[in-house]
Amino acid sequence: MREEKDLLLAVLIDADNVPYSNIKGMLDEIAKFGNPTIKRIYGDWTKPTVSGWKKPLLEHAITPIQQYSYTTGKNATDSAMIIDAMDILHDGKVGGFCLVSSDSDFTRLAVRLRESGMFVMGLGEKKTPEPFIVACDKFIYIEILEAEDDNSQEQEVSTSGEKKKNPNIETVNRKLIRLLKATIEDVADDDGWAYLGEVGNLIMKKRPDFDPRIYGFPKLTPLIKAQKKFFEIDERDVDKKGHAKLVYVRVKE
Repeated sequence: MREEKDLLLAVLIDADNVPYSNIKGMLDEIAKFGNPTIKRIYGDWTKPTVSGWKKPLLEHAITPIQQYSYTTGKNATDSAMIIDAMDILHDGKVGGFCLVSSDSDFTRLAVRLRESGMFVMGLGEKKTPEPFIVACDKFIYIEILEAEDDNSQEQEVSTSGEKKKNPNIETVNRKLIRLLKATIEDVADDDGWAYLGEVGNLIMKKRPDFDPRIYGFPKLTPLIKAQKKFFEIDERDVDKKGHAKLVYVRVKE
């Protein structure tokens, strides 16, 4: 995963296709990848359907761009956002883009920006079509951020006294295990050991939407460690004092 704290990002938000409820979580997530120097949100602000965005955009210094719907059935917001993205690209003032939308109409835009050497991050709901997801360098589901927000508060308890399962957390499945095994084997040495950092980077290239938080783990290391049936871990000291460790993983025979 590319984590460049000084990478300048243009954040372009489609107000029609993402919820406003967790905008703080979205911006905090974006900040992990770079510095959002441009923040714009597109919509027809005369419509009541986007009225919920008005307070959050003021609180987070997001510039609203008014786009009237000139023709019924045509999304003028998408066109305005795409035109602005190309203008920003040619200005050369940013090194990456964050496209906040669940709309597949931005697939070609993401592809074009990456062709120009831009880092492209996507943020959207789980209903986002696959073509848009794979067109990005990194894609993050908004539901993951909502799950983290839920976990930071008191967990809900049912009438029987049992904790309710978070619907945004998925269980580890065979498809995930196959992905992990194949990726480990792709970068492993002759003894089968693979540096976990390299494993994580390759997984991101294979699946831009991969995120351990989908499965209830904060990072890749605890996710791997929890799958003791399939993998073994070796933590190697970087120096003699053991202040830092490199984590290696191998598929169990």
